[in-house]
Amino acid sequence: MRALVLGSTAAIAVAFSGAAFAQFSSALNESEATANEAKASQTRIEQLDDQTTSLINDYRANLKQLEAATRYNASLNRNIQAQQRQLERLRLDIENVAGLQRGMQPLMEDMLKTLGDLVAADLPFDLEGPEGRLARVDRLNKVMNDPDLSAAQRYRLIVEAYQIENEFGRTIGSYEGSIDDGGTLRTGEFLRVGRIALMFKTADDSVLKIWDRDQKGWVNLSKSYLPDVRLGLRMAKEQTAPALLPVPVKAPTRAAAQ
Repeated sequence: MRALVLGSTAAIAVAFSGAAFAQFSSALNESEATANEAKASQTRIEQLDDQTTSLINDYRANLKQLEAATRYNASLNRNIQAQQRQLERLRLDIENVAGLQRGMQPLMEDMLKTLGDLVAADLPFDLEGPEGRLARVDRLNKVMNDPDLSAAQRYRLIVEAYQIENEFGRTIGSYEGSIDDGGTLRTGEFLRVGRIALMFKTADDSVLKIWDRDQKGWVNLSKSYLPDVRLGLRMAKEQTAPALLPVPVKAPTRAAAQ
């Protein structure tokens, strides 16, 4: 009887143990599945977080690019407006060019005539030769009728001629040439002192002349000025240092009352 009870007890225990194990295994499987799902969910959350972070970074980068593009476009608009204003000024200048050219032509003609009158009334120095003052005025007269030169180019040449003439009043110069001395052709050296005096001497110092504005011709100059003329010639040739140079000039006279 005892053996039967023990056997029954063992059978019940085995049966109970099998049911508990099955229940435990089921619970373990459910727990493992839940853990896997949680892990998968965490992975998806992390992926979504990474995607969100990437999208936010892209958004911020795009905002910066948009700001830079906006500022660049604003700068371009300012440049375009400035260029439009400049184009408008150029358009007005172009419209005025024709009027300026019409005004330039008579001005240049007057300047050229005045230049010719100046050379004719001045001391007769550096007149002859291809680079002489008369040849320069003649070239300018021809330039005025040259269709290949613009008004600006012609004006520049006239201004350069005036600058050359202006320099003569502030310098001394020397050159070789000849004069007509009462029907006798004499060759020698000329000394120009600014526009104050123009003197001439022969190589042997036998003839010493000075240009007389009133008589419009050459007159004898006292031989006492010969050392000064020699010094002036050396100064003009840069053979000696500049120094004070006595120059014979006429005393000013009172103008006649009108």
